[in-house]
Amino acid sequence: MVASPINTKLISKYVDLAIKLREQGHELVVVTGGGSLARDFIVIAKNIGLNMQAQDEIAISVSRLFAQLFVKKLDCLTCNQVSSTLEEAAECLEKGKIVVMGGLKPGITTDAVAALVAERVSADLVVKGTDQDGVFNKDPRKHLDAVKLDCLSFSDLGKVLSESKHKAGIHQIIDPEAVKILSHKRMKLIVVNGFKPENVLAVLKGERVGTTIS
Repeated sequence: MVASPINTKLISKYVDLAIKLREQGHELVVVTGGGSLARDFIVIAKNIGLNMQAQDEIAISVSRLFAQLFVKKLDCLTCNQVSSTLEEAAECLEKGKIVVMGGLKPGITTDAVAALVAERVSADLVVKGTDQDGVFNKDPRKHLDAVKLDCLSFSDLGKVLSESKHKAGIHQIIDPEAVKILSHKRMKLIVVNGFKPENVLAVLKGERVGTTIS
């Protein structure tokens, strides 16, 4: 959301949101993607002949740049670095700090990173910000008659995803690897319009917003 295109006002709003959630007593892990900038660099890497692993590594570097912006802005509320492993994230959370992450390793997106760290720290909830109001029965950018789904199961989610496996620069509502992890661990996922940070607060208040997947 903050990277496609780069949106400094939205970054500031999410920083304020993270501070507010921490003040309310929530334990928080923030995972940033690389957005369109990461995809641009994937194309550059591909055009100069780099393989998919190298393309992924380039995209990870971009996502960590955005994560570093959050770390610098949040300052002492974080562990003063972007967590680059699940263990670092867990240790930082145990210190009462806000964890900030980008990509972890080639072969998985930041969606999957969020799922993996949620599994590692036994999170109650994963909230995914997207450029849509939730999950639709078909791509609303291509189909005017697309209908937003308020609730669905992980098994049903697989039926509306266009991609079933990872590839560098994958761009859809939720990464298929993340779906597998969350489904296996029976964790709740709520997909919201990420251009409205207040949606995250609404979710935590139990209001019906976006799409709940469980």
